Amino acid sequence: MREFGYQRASDVAGAVALLGADPDARFLGGGTNLVDLMKTGVERPARLVDVRELPLDRVEMTAVGGLRIGATVTNGDLAAHPEVRRRYPALAQAVLAGASGQLRNMATVGGNLLQRTRCGYFTDVTKPCNKRVPGSGCPAVAGEHHNHAILGASDHCVAVHPSDMAVALTAFDAVVHFETANGPGELPLAEFYLPVADTPHRETALPPGALVTGITLPPAPTAANSRYRKVRERASYAFAIGSVAAALDIRDGVVRDVRLALGAVASRPWRAVEAERVLTGAPADAETYAAAADAELTAARPLPHNGYKVTLMRNLMVAVLTELAEEAAR
Repeated sequence: MREFGYQRASDVAGAVALLGADPDARFLGGGTNLVDLMKTGVERPARLVDVRELPLDRVEMTAVGGLRIGATVTNGDLAAHPEVRRRYPALAQAVLAGASGQLRNMATVGGNLLQRTRCGYFTDVTKPCNKRVPGSGCPAVAGEHHNHAILGASDHCVAVHPSDMAVALTAFDAVVHFETANGPGELPLAEFYLPVADTPHRETALPPGALVTGITLPPAPTAANSRYRKVRERASYAFAIGSVAAALDIRDGVVRDVRLALGAVASRPWRAVEAERVLTGAPADAETYAAAADAELTAARPLPHNGYKVTLMRNLMVAVLTELAEEAAR
């Protein structure tokens, strides 16, 4: 590991200034991803700016009935918060599915959004990787890719985003707030993660040196009837091979509102806009759910060894929507 300096920030403006003074510095929250990458040599910061003690650790109601979540709120506190569990249950479920209790108590919301891919080629510095070294190639395309992307990928990168939390936040139209040397800014989560295209090393639309300060969830009555379902290769904590965050509002047998996002299928959380289009205003039945899943997965471009994900995601979407409908009818 490269030797590095360490400074603890006392306020948001000071944290931004510290990073701006050193282009090789990185913000440190819980460190559950960054420190691992430093150990393997993928990340080699000259300085860590610790933001854990900044006053960004609260979950609060907004004036319009949504939630404001500070960037240093731990994943454990987020999942346990009564308003999160009541208003956005899929978000609490996603966080609980994401890691063990020890990791949830250390990891932060801001860090979770910014975690890097767990693709084996990315984390192995002896292998080429366009995300780690632009222009070096993507060996996963012809190599080990059974858990890689089926949507929105390119020949330059087929890795998937690992966050469970971000999938639920995408379904609920979250907005990311940040601070820069020029003042505050915000980005809808739908625009926060960049398409992979031919620049997979550019992962987010954050300005250089920006510090994520929090997330806002708009009021969404439909979110109260929501669910997060994750499929993984072992029962203990593991990254998803496919996941769905869904919320459903049915009235008089018709889908009036739906929120649907997919995980572990693309380089970013995937908002299932085609499926939502098919579902909205349609009969709430198995035929509609299957048609919606098929419409979304028409764009899938699986690789030789991950075609199973198309079937898995179709079945998963239908199952989660069916369960939500049955639950709403009780």
